[in-house]
Amino acid sequence: MKKLFTSESVTEGHPDKLCDYISDSILDSYLREDKDARVACETIAGKGEIFITGEITSKTNIDIEKVARETIKEVGYENSKFDIDYKTCNIRINISKQSPDIAQGVNKSLEDKEGENIESEGAGDQGIMFGFACNETQELMPLPILLAHKLTKKLAQVRKDNIINYLRPDGKAQVTVEYEDEKPMRIDTIVISTQHLENADLKQLKEDIIEKVIKTTIPKELLNEDTRYLINPTGRFVIGGPLGDSGLTGRKIIVDTYGGYARHGGGAFSGKDATKVDRSASYMARFIAKNIVANGYATKCEIQLAYSIGVAKPVSIYVNTYGTNTIPEKDIMEKVKNKFILTPRGIINYFGLQRPIYRQTTNYGHFGKENLPWEKIIKF
Repeated sequence: MKKLFTSESVTEGHPDKLCDYISDSILDSYLREDKDARVACETIAGKGEIFITGEITSKTNIDIEKVARETIKEVGYENSKFDIDYKTCNIRINISKQSPDIAQGVNKSLEDKEGENIESEGAGDQGIMFGFACNETQELMPLPILLAHKLTKKLAQVRKDNIINYLRPDGKAQVTVEYEDEKPMRIDTIVISTQHLENADLKQLKEDIIEKVIKTTIPKELLNEDTRYLINPTGRFVIGGPLGDSGLTGRKIIVDTYGGYARHGGGAFSGKDATKVDRSASYMARFIAKNIVANGYATKCEIQLAYSIGVAKPVSIYVNTYGTNTIPEKDIMEKVKNKFILTPRGIINYFGLQRPIYRQTTNYGHFGKENLPWEKIIKF
């Protein structure tokens, strides 16, 4: 049976991703000076203005406005006429400390209070987190989202390296993969929309994107004469970034994870330190799922972890191998329980999550990047 599945990715200049990047840059700045900083930082961008809010508790002081302007500059925004200017945009900051009601549950878990003496912080919130892996790609990621990320990363690269010298930072890509009997066979459709300078020739833009972005990124065996290329299908894309559309931290959670191929618990990642299980437990769930597939226990695996605020241990662990398991799922569950400490402190220590490593996660997906600790393959 044939079917189509589509995933999308966006460049770092997309207004939502710009906000994610500012939030993670602020997080890293705090962790560089104070590994115990509690950070929950949200950014809003629109019409020449950046608004940064949230809760931060730390023994250090960071020039948040400076971090934000440097991040906007790094992305490539310096024109208020067509997107946003890092030099002149208005930046408003409204930051408070973490609520003491939340802090009392994070600082000392319910188990510790009741005498279990597990010496672990409680989860910073209730919630459900999913991790996923499959053997479609070397990275053990679904093919559609992996290719979409590669296209948007390439789109940014050809702009920064001046290979296509009329591009601007905002852009997105969408990849539709044709599957047959659950196996990816070919690319059906590629959609790319990219911001460009006002005087760009649109015919040349389409040719450049196909030749210098798509064909240098997508394996040629996945393309054929029936593959459709939709490049800037509306035509003109000059007004972009936060001027063309508002941006908000945490609004690209499907881009951040599996492109809709697997479930998502709903919590965003960017701007949150690792005591927030929205982020840290999602990383652990991906790690477990990936290693179940990498160790040959299944060819596809989804993990769900669920937490209660103030409680260290997960309230539930769920394993789904979609019938692809090579050993009983109950044995896989036992391996998971015996191998991994799934408390917030256990996850933080296992991956070293109090380091300033988060800016590298913001763009082009939090999963599938070999240099990240939750992407390592182990024997268990």
